[in-house]
Amino acid sequence: MDKVSIIIPFYNCQYVNEAIESALNQNYSNIEIIVVDDGSTKYVNKVKKYVNRIKYIKKPNGGTASALNTGIKNASGDYIMWLSSDDVFQPSKISKQLFFMKEKNASICYSPYILVNERTVPVSGKVDGQFYFRDHKEFYRNLQKNCFVNGSTIVIRKDVFSKVGLFNEKIRYAHDYDYWLRAAQLYQFYYLDEPLVLYRIHEKMTTKKKRVPLIKEFAQVKRKHRNTALKRREPFL
Repeated sequence: MDKVSIIIPFYNCQYVNEAIESALNQNYSNIEIIVVDDGSTKYVNKVKKYVNRIKYIKKPNGGTASALNTGIKNASGDYIMWLSSDDVFQPSKISKQLFFMKEKNASICYSPYILVNERTVPVSGKVDGQFYFRDHKEFYRNLQKNCFVNGSTIVIRKDVFSKVGLFNEKIRYAHDYDYWLRAAQLYQFYYLDEPLVLYRIHEKMTTKKKRVPLIKEFAQVKRKHRNTALKRREPFL
């Protein structure tokens, strides 16, 4: 059974215990949970009660990209998952995505999600289910225009990072978008059309608190990759 590493970057997030619980409650057993404390000054007690069941790494504040990279460097799994500390995994997320990826011989997989509020009550139907593409070239052209891949839905084989590299720590808010564009030049993104993540909407989330710098960074990443071509030589499916 392949091992899966779930990386949870944590910085002053009051919902982190729900994220950890959802990782612990997976119906797939061979996992490790790595919580990377990115210099938190609040809600640390919500993590420390799990220290016997997780790998807890504390580091100076450096942003989500640096926390993810720290987690990846300390991960021993064959597959890497990223779980934002305010989001929640459905219990079958790992088992369903791994089965799908093995069936497709996929290195990267993503899925739709459901929006929830502060009380983890769903406030939407399936989000992102509309993104179907005839082939990877069409997927990549659309990705160059808009980031529609949610980080908490992603599963990546660990060996992908040896070819693509790690997240760019100089990009504070759009590091995920930059990474998807870099990875998509070499790997096909497979889509499992089932919402396996609850994505929390709340007033303290980065997309609301840092909206202006976030939009600016996304525009910069978009310009950076605007004319970048696919690098993989063999044909994508």
